[in-house]
Amino acid sequence: MSLKFIKAGMQTSIQDAGRFGFMHQGISRSGAMDPLSLQLANCLVSNSINQAAIEVTLVGPTIEFMQNLSIAICGAEFDLTLNDKPVFNNETIHVNSGDVLAFKGLRKGTRAYLAVAGEFNIESLFGSQATHLTAGFGGYKGRQFGENDVLEIVSPREVELRDLPEAYRPTFSGNYLLRCCEGLEAEQFEQESLAAFYDTSYTISVDSNRMGLRLEGQAVPLNAPMSIVSSGLVQGSIQVPPSGLPIISSVDGQTIGGYPRIANVISADLTLLGQLKAGDKVSCLSVSRQKAWQCMEEKYRFLNALFSS
Repeated sequence: MSLKFIKAGMQTSIQDAGRFGFMHQGISRSGAMDPLSLQLANCLVSNSINQAAIEVTLVGPTIEFMQNLSIAICGAEFDLTLNDKPVFNNETIHVNSGDVLAFKGLRKGTRAYLAVAGEFNIESLFGSQATHLTAGFGGYKGRQFGENDVLEIVSPREVELRDLPEAYRPTFSGNYLLRCCEGLEAEQFEQESLAAFYDTSYTISVDSNRMGLRLEGQAVPLNAPMSIVSSGLVQGSIQVPPSGLPIISSVDGQTIGGYPRIANVISADLTLLGQLKAGDKVSCLSVSRQKAWQCMEEKYRFLNALFSS
């Protein structure tokens, strides 16, 4: 039982919730750039919430299925066809042996997640099946898929058809607000620097990737060189290098860094980082740690309501 990549797409890989508890050993989290879309796709095919799925980035694949099963696609919106007939995000889709699914033009967002009702025959490494594309391990042979690759599926099944309620369907505007708590070195920045950071609408650079998102726009003014002892970075850490142009750490990013951290994207908004692409706009809003906890609790209630329905 398997599926075959007739075309592989730009950066198509196996991702799940990632690896936890290994950053002190230099192993970053990796995993889905947009974990919420991964979770929603898994819900539609009755998988566990963080089960591995296929992450599709910017240019999608063409896939031939070699057995009957159910699938679902959530996240970025592509023009999708099954045997040249339109199919859509946010709903369960039945496929039969020999069917061909094509991701055509990208409409909105950056990354989509294809979940299958079954499990991938992929080894778990450090507690995860995620592909760490930067380090070259995990997932399918430690790399993104290539043309004619075959992915084996264990225990494929068909599930009841269902749609995501409207409230759970994300929208992608290309202009995003990232809520942030102050970074560990925030107090070292002058008020002028903090005001410039929070007042600027930045553009996502073409140099952005799964390691980090580089921001272009008004540089944060630094009246004197700032240096710190290299220390831990997590997804969402916003560093300010000497250029004054912030960098947001992401899932495949380095585990330590030596640039001061002006802010950190709150956990509830990390999913937005996976839908950012070159040219998109982002602004940052300072919130309290209490507000960040409240936002995360709301997200858990939101997901629990869907998975228990």
